[in-house]
Amino acid sequence: MSDSHPEPDPELEAQLILVAASNHNLEALRSLLRTGSANVQDLDTGYTPLHSAIAACEASPPLSPILSSRVQENNAHPNGQAASGTTYLEGVRGNDLETTADGNGNRDMAIDGDKENGKLNELDAAEKTIRLLLQNGAIWNDLDKNNETPGCLAKRLDLSNLYDIMVDAGVRAEMLLSRLDGYVLLQDVDDEDEDEEEQEQEEGVEPNISTVQPRLSAAIAGQDQVTETEHNGDAQEVPTPATLAEVNSAEYLRSDLKFHSERLLDEDKNGVMMAWETGIMERTAALLAPVRGLRVLNIGHGMGIIDDFFQKRSPSAHHIIEAHPAVLEQMEKNGWADEVGVTVHEGKWQDVVPKLIEEGTSFNAIYFDTFAEDYKEFHRFFEDNVIGLLDDGGRWGFFHGLGADRQICYDVYTKVVEIDLLEAGYDVEWETILVPDLDRARQWEGIKRPYWQLQTYRLPVCTFIG
Repeated sequence: MSDSHPEPDPELEAQLILVAASNHNLEALRSLLRTGSANVQDLDTGYTPLHSAIAACEASPPLSPILSSRVQENNAHPNGQAASGTTYLEGVRGNDLETTADGNGNRDMAIDGDKENGKLNELDAAEKTIRLLLQNGAIWNDLDKNNETPGCLAKRLDLSNLYDIMVDAGVRAEMLLSRLDGYVLLQDVDDEDEDEEEQEQEEGVEPNISTVQPRLSAAIAGQDQVTETEHNGDAQEVPTPATLAEVNSAEYLRSDLKFHSERLLDEDKNGVMMAWETGIMERTAALLAPVRGLRVLNIGHGMGIIDDFFQKRSPSAHHIIEAHPAVLEQMEKNGWADEVGVTVHEGKWQDVVPKLIEEGTSFNAIYFDTFAEDYKEFHRFFEDNVIGLLDDGGRWGFFHGLGADRQICYDVYTKVVEIDLLEAGYDVEWETILVPDLDRARQWEGIKRPYWQLQTYRLPVCTFIG
């Protein structure tokens, strides 16, 4: 008689984990995660346990016929209010369940009130489930077949507490990866180095979903393909972002540019700069250079939108660093070198800035908006160079497009950059600016990749701490 145990069924184990997560069954989940993975995915939906735990909070339990009729009766009251001033359903959800409704201690009312309270308790159970999954290496930004991360799902369902937990998980993962990898931006889930990704998963470190993109913008393409990956030995179909051609600084500087009245495109039809950003640039110039006669530095001219606004503020000195030959040629045609007080520096900021620092040239206002550079270069700029360029009391800013095609990535990277700035010795204040509906305005027609998909822009103004 053999003592050997049957081989576990990976598919069954995956489903048990997903069900336990959906039911917020912490005891069962702890037991299953001793041998199973917190990153299994459902074959049909692409849901991970994190998705399942969040999705379970979507639908409220159905009301009993008695409770439903009571709510309908109260529609006759202004704004559906009970005598206490609360809405009728809010009264039922209160602590005094047996008297709030009709004073008669109706047992069915109390039972259904308990169900409503149970719904509120379910959110608490969901929070505990999510934290348990994250502690066991759950990946914060896995995509389901609806191209949503768990955080995206929580955002859509208006589950703010759960969304905040996912944002914090993303921040922890990004900060850890930045320390390990030297400040690398959100990477593609279908990264070429699959072995490295698998190793990260085994170590409980979440790989990233966004690609290093132009203008400090970590973008995710629209989902249009499904690939297979392995979770805990179980081959499953999971969605991944569409493959994007990587844009790097050297290739960009060699590329041909197309200048249009409303946009500047590279030869691959990536948007280098677009006119819809004008309101952002105008407000940025006003905040960085609030009075006339300041010394201003702009790194990355592009279409010249912010430099136009800086000029309108009559700076005593206006320096512009630009590396692309085509932009420099366009600047010459537009007479920038002939503007009073303007100095155009040809070359990459990595070459120009050290010379300015060595010469002792300093500024009251600095703006950083380069194209096709990764976050590591930006971090190098503010950690090592701003201190040598910015006067005491000066202000500096940058185009904040980090993760701007997905709200949770934008929220994560807003916190990440804020932490990095603080460590480098800078305070940052954010001003929120509404962004028009770019899809409705057909702004992305003829452009390879929309680099902005959010309703608001967070405008940063940085100063020395203290």
